[in-house]
Amino acid sequence: MADPYGQTTPSIYETARMVSLAPWLGGHADRVRFLLAEQQPNGAWGQPDGYGVVPTLSATEALLRSPETRDAAMRGLHVLFDWNDRAIPDTIAAEVLVPQLVEDINRHLDEAGWPRRLGLPAGIDSSLLTALRARAAAGTPPPAKLWHSLEFLGPAAVAAAGVAPEHGLVCGSAAATAAWLGDGPAPANLEAMQARHGGPVPGICPITVFENAWIAAAMADAGLAHLVSPQIIDELRAACGPDGAPAAPGLPADADDTAAVLYALAKLGSPVSSECLWRYETTDYFQCFLGERSPSTSTNAHVLDALIADPTRGARHEAAIAKVARWLVALQEPDGSWWDKWHASPYYATQCCVAALARSGQPGATEAVERAGRWVLATQRADGSWGRWRGTDEETSYAVQILLHTNGSPGAVARGCEFLRREDRDGQPDPLWHDKDLYAPVNVIAANRRATLHLATLAHAR
Repeated sequence: MADPYGQTTPSIYETARMVSLAPWLGGHADRVRFLLAEQQPNGAWGQPDGYGVVPTLSATEALLRSPETRDAAMRGLHVLFDWNDRAIPDTIAAEVLVPQLVEDINRHLDEAGWPRRLGLPAGIDSSLLTALRARAAAGTPPPAKLWHSLEFLGPAAVAAAGVAPEHGLVCGSAAATAAWLGDGPAPANLEAMQARHGGPVPGICPITVFENAWIAAAMADAGLAHLVSPQIIDELRAACGPDGAPAAPGLPADADDTAAVLYALAKLGSPVSSECLWRYETTDYFQCFLGERSPSTSTNAHVLDALIADPTRGARHEAAIAKVARWLVALQEPDGSWWDKWHASPYYATQCCVAALARSGQPGATEAVERAGRWVLATQRADGSWGRWRGTDEETSYAVQILLHTNGSPGAVARGCEFLRREDRDGQPDPLWHDKDLYAPVNVIAANRRATLHLATLAHAR
């Protein structure tokens, strides 16, 4: 509670944007060193399966600006030329950030007299970017849901009409803040943000409501509600407004954080009205943000949790519970997993859906949970872990929780817990959560690991 920001890992994308947009901000040289240290032997940055495109574009553009870093930039550029047909995952604002970065890189290439130009990756075009820039040129404020990625506007982002920083930050983004500020001066919170990691910046900061809600829910579900301080409960209650709760002050409210806060408070014996959730309801599911491009399975699982836990639930709640459960069951993959737009790993979405469906008692829920359990058993690694790219604490925690919901193999659970108890943890957790690139909410992952081990201990005792 002494931390006003919350713990997240540094972002390659965001740090590179700060190198380009705010060389005047303290820690500039350290940000450049971070980018150079994070470059992979093949010249890329970021994670596999298309997740490297956005951070590699951002880092390459930033390093092209200085002769001292031109060699690293050229290695990144050669990777990008080979990635023209690479599909990009549904990370935040990729549809406008990618064409903007490609445009900036090609401008550098024009200035250097290069004969080649970088093309747009598969599934991306510049039509939306062009339309939004035209709106900005006409004096129309950018949509609030794009403030977090305001840097896509380029020079038009400086003091953009209608954008309102809070506590000196634009929608929790260092890059958006720097783009809005232009040449500075830097607000104290931006200086504090870059100082947390010694120069590099996170993709989103602060995350206090999100962090508190996810940790409190994990603790409560594991029978550890007594570890949640009254101050956290008070802050979660204060975060709920007419539109719901945001991930942190200065960010827009959304159904995901709203549902998580409502569920945590209900489980902690301090419920608040769920009336604010109805504004996100559609015919078949709940939107995370109004007017979003694609729905979220984890958001709807959290909404289902909140509706089930509401002590005042009535007929409208029951109808929504049935609707959301039906929608989630229909979206289950043939192998038993779920995927989601807020996370790179299917283990996160699957755990969210399994937990909510197991509580729902709705038609088809039991069968869906059992299918998920079979998928988890089939994908355990030899060392007892689970993970999309390698075994991680985070994904192993989700997998163990799924098996506990399904009364799955005690042997698989024991091997998973042995992995979680190992002593050889190295550095920060793997970034798996979607922002403009991938990040890790450090405290949320640590709390989930602790809750998982406690749940497994209780299950073994029974």
